[in-house]
Amino acid sequence: MLSGSATRIVIVAPDSQAHDPGDEDAAIEMERSRTLRIGLLEAGCNIVAVLPIDAFLPDRLAQLQPDMIIVDAQSQARDTLEHVVMATRDARRPIVLFTDDSDTRHVRAAIASGVTAYVVAGLAPERVRPVLEVALARFEHEQALRTELAEARGQLAERKVIDRAKGLLMQRHQIAEPEAYARIRKAAMDKGLKMAEVAQRIVDAADLLM
Repeated sequence: MLSGSATRIVIVAPDSQAHDPGDEDAAIEMERSRTLRIGLLEAGCNIVAVLPIDAFLPDRLAQLQPDMIIVDAQSQARDTLEHVVMATRDARRPIVLFTDDSDTRHVRAAIASGVTAYVVAGLAPERVRPVLEVALARFEHEQALRTELAEARGQLAERKVIDRAKGLLMQRHQIAEPEAYARIRKAAMDKGLKMAEVAQRIVDAADLLM
C-alpha cells in the first residue's frame, strides 16, 4: 500500500519546454500531464524528481532510489518505455505508464517487459491513488514469485551437484549412497560449509583429474 510521503516517486517525461506553445495537441498533452501530477500530489505521493529521457536516466534513478516510477509518455509511449525498462533492468521497481496514446497494440509487450500498469488517458485525479496501489501490490506479488522461483532453481541446482558428488564418491570408494551422503554432510559440518559447497568442491576436484 502507498504510505503517503514515504512513497518516493520519480516521473519520467519528455521535456515540456520543447513543446510549441501554439501546438493544440501539445497543449492537451500538457494539461493531461498536469492533471496526473495533481492526482499524485493529492494521493500524498512524494515526487522527488521529474527526469527527462536521456543517457543519464539510469544513473539518476540509481542515485534517487525511488519506490515507484511514473512514466508520463504522452504520444511516445513505446520509445519512452524502452528507455525506462532498460534503465531499471538491474534494479526492478514498479513502473506505471500514463499515456494519451490510444494504440494499445503494445500493451502486452510493455507488461511483459516490466511495466506494472498501463493506463490510457482520461484518468481523474481521484483515481490515481487506487491505480498506484494496485500497481504496487501487483509488483510486490510478482517479486515474491520471482524470489520463490529463484530459490527453487537454486535448490534444484544444489541437489544436482550433491547427487553428482555422491556418485563420484560411490564410484571412487565403492560405497553405498547413504555413506556417500553422510561423508558430504560430515565434511560440511566440520568445515562450516553448506553441503552444496562441499559437493561442488568434490566435483571441481574430479573435473581437474579428468
